[in-house]
Amino acid sequence: MKFLLRHLFVALLLTAGASSVSAQSLDQAKKLYNEGKYAEAMPAMEKLVQRSPGNTSYNQWYGVCLFETGDPLAAEKHLKIAANKKVQEAFKYLGQIYYDTYRFDLAEQAFETYIKMLEKKKLDASEYEHKLALAQRAQRLVNNTEDIQIIDSVVTDTNRFLSYYKLSEESGSLEPFNTFFESSAPVFSTVYMNQKGDKIYYARPDDSGNYALFTQTKQLDTFGDERKLSDNVNIAGNNNFPYVMGDGVTVYYGSTGNGSLGGYDIFATRYNMNNDSYLNPEPLGMPFNSPANDYMYVVDEAKGLGWFVTDRNQPEGKVAIYLFIPNQSRRTVQSDDDAYLRNRAMISSIAESWREGEDYSELVKLAYESAGSNKQKKDFEFIINDNIIYFTSDDFSSPKALELFEKAQSARMQVAEVERSLAELRKKYTEGNNSDKKQLQPAILRLEAQLEEMQNTPDQLEKEARNAEIMVLRKNQ
Repeated sequence: MKFLLRHLFVALLLTAGASSVSAQSLDQAKKLYNEGKYAEAMPAMEKLVQRSPGNTSYNQWYGVCLFETGDPLAAEKHLKIAANKKVQEAFKYLGQIYYDTYRFDLAEQAFETYIKMLEKKKLDASEYEHKLALAQRAQRLVNNTEDIQIIDSVVTDTNRFLSYYKLSEESGSLEPFNTFFESSAPVFSTVYMNQKGDKIYYARPDDSGNYALFTQTKQLDTFGDERKLSDNVNIAGNNNFPYVMGDGVTVYYGSTGNGSLGGYDIFATRYNMNNDSYLNPEPLGMPFNSPANDYMYVVDEAKGLGWFVTDRNQPEGKVAIYLFIPNQSRRTVQSDDDAYLRNRAMISSIAESWREGEDYSELVKLAYESAGSNKQKKDFEFIINDNIIYFTSDDFSSPKALELFEKAQSARMQVAEVERSLAELRKKYTEGNNSDKKQLQPAILRLEAQLEEMQNTPDQLEKEARNAEIMVLRKNQ
């Protein structure tokens, strides 16, 4: 009897100790969570969910941690559990997840529920009324997605995107702001010069600290008479990356104001020569604009091609440049399939926009030919320094540099393949049921880990190749 009592007493002590540790872990995790230290709180929250998968609070907290640390798709599952129990904050986060993944109808529902909960508590709901309006407008834009042929895409560093814009002489020229003005100021913008070379358009921070659009005309040998574009163009927010069509009056630019869907959106305005003013800007539709940053819209009428930049679905510091064939007259994607419309709007695959049997190879080649260099062979574009760019393997002086560059190309292809596979799985995850999502999640996590491990390799190899080539060039000088 004493033996049994002794063991019972030990068992009770162990149980109490475990409860104490659990309480302590929960208290610590909640403290980190409330302080906004989501990455630190997440491991403890994950363990709590594993112990009690149906616990509403644990799922809510863990879902928020996942969202705030950059894994919204994983967060969705846990936030839905919290939403089923009417946890207020779950609707806020689910609305944003649905919005970012183009499920705008679900975003509307989530934001509407969240607004009602705020109003019931007499709390300010204006921010989410704005988000609701954006979701409603975005849904209309999806239904009117332009049927555009996107024939090529390139992923590059954010500060290098302009090197892929090869304009014909008739379309003017583009340069980085700091290159054109020979400035070292921290200005991330571009300068457009017309074909005559007597007028420029650019952006720089104004007195408010936001980017605004300016123009200058050439006076003798230098540009001057700086003029700020009108207030209806330079609306609150950042206005940047201007391009002017050959007519000299149509201006495309990126703006974070004007009711942007998120970050920069692409807008168009026209100059009215009769009263020296600009018409109110109008946003382009989808697929050009998105909840991410979209800008530097350019149409080269001589080549019959256009470009624009976006950071949608890209890691920090990277952007995708899309090459497209401009329509002579606007036409929309015709389909009763909501998923297909959504995919065309978000550009889940450029191949979906191609015409059956069309060969775009010559147009793609034309796109990357500089003015006056139509006969130049170009297999790739590799920047050595500000003055030297290589286009073929024969350009290399260093065999070691060439070997490193070829390894970098191979590694980049492997990264692209993993990214494509990951995008396909994420698409299936978004469209699948709970059973599908459970099966897909391990593969998605595995590919995400693989991508994280390998995505810096191409850049590192290119850096080594560049340094090896520069060393040889210096020796040969």
